[in-house]
Amino acid sequence: MGSHLSAPGPQERRFAAYIEGLANAAGHEDRQVPLKNYCKGLLLPGERKSIEPMAARLDAENTQAMRQSLHHLVAKAPWSDDLVLEQVRHFVLPAMQKHGPVVAWIVDDTGFPKKGKHSVGVARQYCGQVGKQDNCRVAVSLSVATWSSSLPIAYRLYLPKEWAEDSERREKTEVPEEVEFQTKPAIALDQVRAAVAANLNRGVVLADAAYGINTEFRDGLTELNLQYVMGVQSSMTVWEPGKQPLPAKRRGIMGRPPRLLQRSTDHQPVTVKQLAMSLPPTAFREITWREGTDRKLQSRFAAVRVRAAHRDYEQAEPHPEEWLLIEWPRGEKEPTKYWVSTLPPTTKLKALIKMAKHRWIIERDYEELKQELGLGHFEGRNWRGFHHHATLCIAAYGFLVAERNRFSPSARTGHLGFIAPRPAPDFRPRGSPRTPRTT
Repeated sequence: MGSHLSAPGPQERRFAAYIEGLANAAGHEDRQVPLKNYCKGLLLPGERKSIEPMAARLDAENTQAMRQSLHHLVAKAPWSDDLVLEQVRHFVLPAMQKHGPVVAWIVDDTGFPKKGKHSVGVARQYCGQVGKQDNCRVAVSLSVATWSSSLPIAYRLYLPKEWAEDSERREKTEVPEEVEFQTKPAIALDQVRAAVAANLNRGVVLADAAYGINTEFRDGLTELNLQYVMGVQSSMTVWEPGKQPLPAKRRGIMGRPPRLLQRSTDHQPVTVKQLAMSLPPTAFREITWREGTDRKLQSRFAAVRVRAAHRDYEQAEPHPEEWLLIEWPRGEKEPTKYWVSTLPPTTKLKALIKMAKHRWIIERDYEELKQELGLGHFEGRNWRGFHHHATLCIAAYGFLVAERNRFSPSARTGHLGFIAPRPAPDFRPRGSPRTPRTT
């Protein structure tokens, strides 16, 4: 760090102890000081958290040397993202759990608008940040949440098929040979399996309809003995309460006995929207699931027990019963949201709603990671740099989460009492005008 820093305050001393463990997880001794600098640079005030502006904030007198050190750490050095993230959760989760147990594992993905086509993973695809198809890259994450806090514990770039099958672009961006095309639900399921293998305290798995509509993903969670509450699309088909597919045909004189379930012309599943629209008004109740900042969060809900119908005619046994939760706000012409859940049949409606709505706790995480910690500011093009930068952003954010749970609920980037020298008056990051604009 810069040579003109004043004596560290209490918060900076706690940060030093936290970052020491992360630096050790990065392995080689040469990486330890750059890693400490990088995480501190992410937490210092400043709009841009790419390497060059951070280097200028950290050491105004030796900006170029600091830039080279940070760049090598994040774009070139072969340390393990998994080991550093493991160290983060070992430190942060106990602080979170002082205020309550882990209740949920939250699967999500986040997009980063990006021009050009040479940065790893960039393609025209749906980008949640802009709410439409755009040129961007997308990363899948798994977060652990209590009722009051959440922390990303796994993070991986989604590599579109056109990238996964393009050997030239893979080589230029240093995509590891073992990385193959996977759908987002497949990436998420791998992250969940790793969390189970790490013996983390389990929570109910929450995800939106992009994951909930994927039968293989839901079945994979059930095989891991994990409960879920998943958003689904209105077109998902289910059997109405009390119904299921017809049994296999009766055995004939010859051949093996039939084993596959059946449907008939007058015995068919319905979409969840059709089922919701057929329910009587008395099935819906006005429920408040929590207090908002300026009003109570409430809406109308109904919940019924159903069986999923997806390709059950290829099975010998019907899908088990699970909850279908429906939200139909007062004044709307039709329901607006649907979820399926494997929470127990005895689960109260309000508890089911509260868990379904808890997925939104991670919105704060991504808002801060992007706006305050520069999650999308890495300017390099390669696979390693993308993931190393994200890992260090999560590490820096983990310190904020721990501080809020242990000491200061108001802890946030740029307000930690960290002191660093101002950049030189003539410093201009690359891409900026070389001289200030005159009036």
